[in-house]
Amino acid sequence: MTLRPHLRKSGRRTWIAATDGGSLLEVAVFVPLLLLSVLYAVEFAYFFITASTLVSSSRNAVEYSIQGYQSPGQISLPAAGPSTSSSSVAALAIGDLGSNAATSVSVNVCSKAVGVSGNVTKCSSYGPSVSTNTSTATQTDPEAPTFLLNRVDITYTVQPPIPLSFFKISLIPTLSFHRYASMRVMD
Repeated sequence: MTLRPHLRKSGRRTWIAATDGGSLLEVAVFVPLLLLSVLYAVEFAYFFITASTLVSSSRNAVEYSIQGYQSPGQISLPAAGPSTSSSSVAALAIGDLGSNAATSVSVNVCSKAVGVSGNVTKCSSYGPSVSTNTSTATQTDPEAPTFLLNRVDITYTVQPPIPLSFFKISLIPTLSFHRYASMRVMD
């Protein structure tokens, strides 16, 4: 700290510490941290909205796979795919996701409309292939001869809306969400 002379109105000279540029340095350190905090809050909100939309999409698609748009007395079940058909289960699932910036969407529909093998509904995949593990495998309904289990699995890979990077190192990774919903259909 340097001391410099200061002349008061009374003509008396006093010595005070020089503080020129101290507040500028504080602002220069604080503003990037504040901006980074705000951007991370926006990213968190975006991923939260994406996850809640994904849950709703899988639930709506599996409900449509057992009922369709008509009354419960409907004769035929809706088709599982393709995702380009406007009346298929896969198209409804992808359409419910809206215009989020997804890198890839994969929909796996297990439905009686696809077929039945024993007491298990067969599955059909639409979109990029995803590795099948125990969480996406078909399951048998507890009351198997009377009911069958329809299931819609959605795997959704999302790029962050604000790609934050530091020297070409991504601060927020690409995230992959997986959600499924199951409902019973009377055989």
